[in-house]
Amino acid sequence: MVRFTAAVPSPQTITEGEKVTDDLQFTWELSGSGWATSFIADSSSEHKHFVSYCTDALADLLHSVAGLYGTARIQRFSFDLEPDEARWVLRGQGPHVDIEIRQFPDMSASFDAPDEEGSLCWSSTQRRSSLGHAVVEAGQALLRRHGEAGYHAKWVRYPFPVAALQDLRRLHLRDDNCQREHDLNLP
Repeated sequence: MVRFTAAVPSPQTITEGEKVTDDLQFTWELSGSGWATSFIADSSSEHKHFVSYCTDALADLLHSVAGLYGTARIQRFSFDLEPDEARWVLRGQGPHVDIEIRQFPDMSASFDAPDEEGSLCWSSTQRRSSLGHAVVEAGQALLRRHGEAGYHAKWVRYPFPVAALQDLRRLHLRDDNCQREHDLNLP
């Protein structure tokens, strides 16, 4: 398993009672034909989902994180867990992002339901740069490990979202002034 960890020695307070920990870990691992394991963690908690290929889940994730670099303050996307729905709600707060993952018991019945109707599974406030970097690194690690053809063979329904990964990396490098290492040799 490839895991990217960005760590800063101490949390920084952005508002009273709200901490930005900058210690985000995120992985996306193909775990079988048409299945992936999504793992996210900070210093307080972690969360794992087993995601189905019924949606183009990795592309949805990449597009939503990239959307945080635009004018929309809220990005939402869902993973199909067959039958559950794991809905990610990303709320941009300046240079920070509030991340919530909510779970609903039946994706076919909950897709248009208000966020609050889902059970809160995981939440964190992170720097947008940390989230962008972690997701780019996870996508690049997946591409290095499987290649485009290998990813498509395992994920089955959708090709590797190269353009979405390139777009997120471009926005992250342009807007985040990230000082961490980046693999610019990958598409």
